[in-house]
Amino acid sequence: MANTKSAIREIRVAERRRIRNKAYRSSAKTKISKAEKLIFSGDVEKGKEAARAAISTLDKAAAKGIIHRNNAARRKSRLMKKLSRALAAPKAEAKETEKKPA
Repeated sequence: MANTKSAIREIRVAERRRIRNKAYRSSAKTKISKAEKLIFSGDVEKGKEAARAAISTLDKAAAKGIIHRNNAARRKSRLMKKLSRALAAPKAEAKETEKKPA
């Protein structure tokens, strides 16, 4: 347990920060999962908008120091990779149907 007044005060401050940061982290996770659900459901246009919102939230959290900037970059990269695969899938299917003779 803390012995000095300043240490006790810092514990209270750290707890307030933890609670505030928890909301940002939770929001970022929620937006990422919503974007992934939209992408995998096949609604790529809505998924693109949701991904944009998720990336914005991750950038804000990284700027405030809530998550590390490399952590934000990794999450954004994974989300964009899923989105680009979903965007490329209909094009690949169209090419396959063109190649197959009737």
